[in-house]
Amino acid sequence: MSPIAKPQSIDRIVHEPARYQILALLSVVKEADFLFVMRQTGLTRGNLSSHMSKLEKAGYVSVVKDFMGKKPHTMMRITRTGRIAFEGYRNAMKQMLERSIP
Repeated sequence: MSPIAKPQSIDRIVHEPARYQILALLSVVKEADFLFVMRQTGLTRGNLSSHMSKLEKAGYVSVVKDFMGKKPHTMMRITRTGRIAFEGYRNAMKQMLERSIP
């Protein structure tokens, strides 16, 4: 039996709802472009960009920016580290919820 997760062990990067949404989406696709993620999550450009930067800084997503013609094009994908963090977060939350149900 694995140890029960404690609230202080929860990954605060993943815990933020918008970042959780982004990671959840990226965990089921090979990669996604910025506009697809924005539409699927309902985030604004600014919010998505901010959360994407935090996830990239943590090493949870890789971001490739280039141009298609003259238009900027941003692609992102979840990294191995990000997938491990996402699954760890989900498991920790599941354990905490199961523990709280009498």
